[in-house]
Amino acid sequence: MGLIDWLHKAEECEGKPQAAPEGLEGLVIAALRTVYDPEIPVNIYDLGLVYALEVEQASRKVRIHMTLTAPGCPVAQTFPATVESAVMDVSGASEVKVELVWDPPWSKDRMSEAARLELGLL
Repeated sequence: MGLIDWLHKAEECEGKPQAAPEGLEGLVIAALRTVYDPEIPVNIYDLGLVYALEVEQASRKVRIHMTLTAPGCPVAQTFPATVESAVMDVSGASEVKVELVWDPPWSKDRMSEAARLELGLL
């Protein structure tokens, strides 16, 4: 699935529970769920900071577009490397590239229901 297709799928399914993907994509998502936002005690995937995830099955390359809760976040310079490191630990990932994006701006609406519940926002 291409990056643009994944973005459209995410928009269509926003707010609906999703089955966990299998294979390398599922392992990458599991790794992303081990990385927590430094200011909010929720993992970056359920917090909605991951805007796009592309896994090239043949080459096993992973590309992630993500944001932060605020452009002035003090870890903006180092956090992509933290995410890359967590995903590189996934067996089968040959290369990982994380790119910070700021459009659209992050909002609480991007959080999963589980994250909202954990933070008492439901």
